[in-house]
Amino acid sequence: MDFKNLMDKQIQLIDRSLDQVLPKEKDYQDIIFESMRYSVFAGGKRLRPILMLAACEFVGGHEKDVLPFCCAIEMIHTYSLIHDDLPAMDNDDFRRGKPTNHKVYGEGIAVLAGDGLLNYAYEIMLKSLLQDAGDPKRKIQAMEEIARAAGIYGMIGGQVVDLASENKQIDGDALDYIHNHKTAALIVAAIRAGAIIGGADDQALNRLTEYGKCIGLGFQITDDLLDILGDEKKLGKKVGSDIENHKSTYPSIHGIDQSIAKVQELFHKSLAALQGYDNKSAFFVNLADYLVKREY
Repeated sequence: MDFKNLMDKQIQLIDRSLDQVLPKEKDYQDIIFESMRYSVFAGGKRLRPILMLAACEFVGGHEKDVLPFCCAIEMIHTYSLIHDDLPAMDNDDFRRGKPTNHKVYGEGIAVLAGDGLLNYAYEIMLKSLLQDAGDPKRKIQAMEEIARAAGIYGMIGGQVVDLASENKQIDGDALDYIHNHKTAALIVAAIRAGAIIGGADDQALNRLTEYGKCIGLGFQITDDLLDILGDEKKLGKKVGSDIENHKSTYPSIHGIDQSIAKVQELFHKSLAALQGYDNKSAFFVNLADYLVKREY
């Protein structure tokens, strides 16, 4: 099976799982269920759950053990996008070619939909933990990885520094902090959580972590480049919003050519991290290639 077909198959698996676990019943608060599902199923690469699933299988783990955590991390990612699009944050009208959540449901419901997805993600992980007849330690460890990466020492921390840096000239170190925490942290956590649930040894976990750090930062630098050079129709959102919001980005600090070179450097470092696992690493190699070759 070629890489594109494999990715499509994994996306379908994640989407089916999300559809099963997300509430859809009719009740007094059914507007929140509708709003949550609207953003979860608005399209997307499902990068984080796919990485989690791949990392689990890479170390010999089983799909059934990790799927609830795959759903949870996609919900956490989606919550962050709903909040990121709000007028108080990036003030975006479109996401993946569709009106953003607050444009459809209003700001109040959008805030609550994000809150709902974040909270429900932990409900799903805890339910999986309580239903596990085996040793729960791996799943507790995985939850800790995800919680930290999503919180004040990870994604939220990066978002805080990103907001505080608007209309300011920041240096490369501060920008690396933002990218490594706001974007890369949850990507790394997805990989680490999947590997931990799958029973990774220290060497495999360290190698996969290094891979995740490289593609996480490379993914965000590519997003910075796409915001300048990308095609709005292909991206499904407005380009130029970083400039409009006076945000520092890799291209604004380092220039376009150096930013492209940095992505290539990170790509090669990600491959080097998995040397010695040649019979298992094909998916990760192809994924890294796919991420850095998104069209500018």
